[in-house]
Amino acid sequence: MLTAEQNHKLTSIMPGTPMGELMRRYWHPIAAAAELDEKPTKPVRLLGEDLVLYKDKSGTIGLIDRFCPHRRVDLSYGIPEENGLRCMYHGWMMNETGQCIEQPFEETVRPDGRFKEKVKIAGYPAQELGGLIFAYMGPQPAPLLPNYDILAQKNGVLRELFVAELPVNWLQCMENSVDPVHLEWLHGVYGAWSAKLEGRRDAVAESLAIYDRHKEIGFDQFERGIIKRRVYGNTTKESPKWSVGHPLLFPNILQQGGGGRYFFQFRVPIDDEHTWHVELTSYWFPTDVEVPAQDVVPYSQIELTRPDGHWRSDDTMAQDHIVWILQGSIMDRSAETLGESDRGLIFYRKMLSEQMQIVMDGGEPINIVRDENENVMIHVEQEGWTTLGKTSDIDEIARYGSKLKPLIQEMLDKTGYASKESATA
Repeated sequence: MLTAEQNHKLTSIMPGTPMGELMRRYWHPIAAAAELDEKPTKPVRLLGEDLVLYKDKSGTIGLIDRFCPHRRVDLSYGIPEENGLRCMYHGWMMNETGQCIEQPFEETVRPDGRFKEKVKIAGYPAQELGGLIFAYMGPQPAPLLPNYDILAQKNGVLRELFVAELPVNWLQCMENSVDPVHLEWLHGVYGAWSAKLEGRRDAVAESLAIYDRHKEIGFDQFERGIIKRRVYGNTTKESPKWSVGHPLLFPNILQQGGGGRYFFQFRVPIDDEHTWHVELTSYWFPTDVEVPAQDVVPYSQIELTRPDGHWRSDDTMAQDHIVWILQGSIMDRSAETLGESDRGLIFYRKMLSEQMQIVMDGGEPINIVRDENENVMIHVEQEGWTTLGKTSDIDEIARYGSKLKPLIQEMLDKTGYASKESATA
């Protein structure tokens, strides 16, 4: 149990707060790259700031204050030109740094004037990687955008994105990732029960509910975050589920998967009461499967509710969304009662507090990448990597309505893999 003050310190990411300052030391995804191909401007709210993301005609990506410094018109309605974003109202143009570079009427009246040089709004670095656009809002010099292989591997991999804006604080999402015991109850018992209510069968949920009860859990800090370890079902500590474990990449990324299908879940703080939840799924194929170049990474908005208005519960992600939302926009941790199953939560909260203090003392928190040699390709071992290239049911890739399932099925059919066999799992 936390005090109200401690809860606020851990949950609030608004500018100037300790957690906000910690979060600003990291790169965060803010949009699917494909969104800017559909429309070159997008309003973005990140870490409590209102911004506009845009791509100009030269291909440069900018992330600047959402409102024009002249008369405060919303720049998400601006006009992308060759070297910046022009306001629709009086034509002032800003570049990707937030610097005003054109003021048409002012320059007509005073051709030799230097007024525009004095006008600047917030501008933050933005980069594309793995079908996502990432932003950095912290002090300079900016660290390198981590080149994790799930994001950066080019050969033999396809990717897609599943995104949702959730009316919850980011910490509720992250604490779920250090809470292994919920697996057999939320995704097992509840998953099977809700399937029965809805007139469908969920074999995975039934199996989890019966066989995969946890016997022991453990947590260790490593250079990039936390390793979660588990003994459950018929496993022992010899199993990769304990000996290798399951990584959480500090501060807000869960890595998971196996059998050739690997995920990053990003829990991106929009403000104190909203989170942009992003799942990047990467499908890794055996060497004998010809994988086409992927020019565009497709994205899908996850539906949170059924047509009747009730919360969806027909897959594990939907079930996670339900419980996060049911905890309230900002969970009241002063009213919680913790037990042995909550050791991971306590471990993670302590780690967050320690890293906040490091930043407050002028230091650099963990999992910051500045060495270019280290960043050529970053691999983080996890329990599932040991099954890379194994086969499984092709239907497994259909989570949340995969846009890539037909392509993957076609590829596998051409290479002689049966319809129920693929390298994706």
